[in-house]
Amino acid sequence: MGNLKSVALPLLLSFPLLLLPFAESIYFTNYHIHVRNDLPLLNSPPNQPNLLLHCKSKNKDIGDRPMAKGQDYTWDTKINFFRTTLFFCNARWVGHKSRSFDAFDAIRDEERCLEYHTSCMWSVRSDGIYFSFNNETWYNDYPW
Repeated sequence: MGNLKSVALPLLLSFPLLLLPFAESIYFTNYHIHVRNDLPLLNSPPNQPNLLLHCKSKNKDIGDRPMAKGQDYTWDTKINFFRTTLFFCNARWVGHKSRSFDAFDAIRDEERCLEYHTSCMWSVRSDGIYFSFNNETWYNDYPW
């Protein structure tokens, strides 16, 4: 029994040190989530909000954001220890359509959002909600 304690105790004490490089790269990274209104004006007057965005997580409600064409809304988050961090949004194109989407999902986004300044880029357009990991190539992840 004494032998087990002499082996197990040092292993238990060194275990957190093994996780440190992994923890530094993911748990202390500040991710930036951007949602941009790229919807056409159609019947909306210029500078008048034509997109209503409401984003929240389990613990934080960012609230409603009326957005005019070209506006960008940004917030930051970190990944929790269990990698369950999730921000979801509802985008409502005033007078047209509404769609919910996951703006940040720790497991899905921890790697793909590292490429461009630790940013997850979203663009709300007339045919859906697009994602980009580099602000150049866009993918329609959530069609209307």
